[in-house]
Amino acid sequence: MYAQRNTSTSPRPRQGFSRPAAVRLRMALIMRKGMDFGPLGDMETALRFDGVSLAPISTGDASLINGGVTVLATATGDDITSGRVKGVVLPGGEADEAGVAQAKALLKLAKAQGLPVLAFADGVALAAEAFGVAAEAPGAVFQGDKAALINERAELSAVVATIS
Repeated sequence: MYAQRNTSTSPRPRQGFSRPAAVRLRMALIMRKGMDFGPLGDMETALRFDGVSLAPISTGDASLINGGVTVLATATGDDITSGRVKGVVLPGGEADEAGVAQAKALLKLAKAQGLPVLAFADGVALAAEAFGVAAEAPGAVFQGDKAALINERAELSAVVATIS
């Protein structure tokens, strides 16, 4: 019946629609004031398409407002130590003293638990300092005493595929 006439109520295929992958792991997202993923672009969406669920962790009241939207923190440092998250994501952001101190404390927890840390923009330098390794790139993965640089989205997907 719909094929006989072209009306505004006839079903239409959803062109260009792609669904994110099913969630396969949960990672903590360290919220920072003025959060930025640098030249790699919107890594939150990229991680979601790779099957990562992000659980925000607050580094202070100022970090909970992102782009005019208030974000509810759904994870804490206890989630890192208990193993409820499989890694930590550290974006770049403003270098306010209290927020940087809180981010460093969370990075130390992740390092002590052996969790991978995905850092972006100026978060790379902060994570490199916390892990005691040298790294300079738009993104990097830190785990143990090693760092792997991320220069493009395909490299991020390859790294996320190895996290379990």
